[in-house]
Amino acid sequence: MSGKQIAWDAVGALFRDGMSVMYGGFMGIGTPSGIVEAMCAADLHGLVLIGNDSGVPIPGIAPLITQRRVRRLVASHIGTNPETGKQMLAGELEVELVPQGTLAERIRCGGAGLGGVLTPTGVGTVVEEGKQRLTLDGRDYLLERPLRADIAIIKARRADTQGNLVYERAARNFNPLIALAADLVLVEADEIVEAGSIDPDQVMTPGVLVDHIVLARSN
Repeated sequence: MSGKQIAWDAVGALFRDGMSVMYGGFMGIGTPSGIVEAMCAADLHGLVLIGNDSGVPIPGIAPLITQRRVRRLVASHIGTNPETGKQMLAGELEVELVPQGTLAERIRCGGAGLGGVLTPTGVGTVVEEGKQRLTLDGRDYLLERPLRADIAIIKARRADTQGNLVYERAARNFNPLIALAADLVLVEADEIVEAGSIDPDQVMTPGVLVDHIVLARSN
């Protein structure tokens, strides 16, 4: 191994109980399933998850929900994973539902060091509860605060040993955003190549943002 690549047996030590975890993916597509399995094996509890959705009963982030390792979830929807709704209604899981575009912008603000974003989405609805409303040029907006996490877990199609990443089609989704908004960035890549093997014009997340890479177990 060279560069930023680490072995799978080192992954569990990067996590701790109660930490906040951002994850890429849409319905499990673009979510690093191997890292999720390693998190489950590390017997973590009290996690705060930040991502687009809670997956479906098997792929994606769902095993962490099913095994009750999460105390709080920030997501745009949960309907595809019945277990999430069940735990929320039972008061066992705190869920903050955020409109999808607003979620992306809050993460982007966290990565860019901004104080927040103004959006008309949610004005006059339950989304507004506890938030500041501002009026600019006669239009009302909500101030949405930035989101950051202790660690971001990312799925890439290809990585080089310095951490430059390429995603596959729609699996790109939230991954580039969360790479900017976490203190530590861990990547699961289907393929790891030598530095310089990826055309710079094809790089979607630069290696300077990535701390560690693991090779997907299916390879």
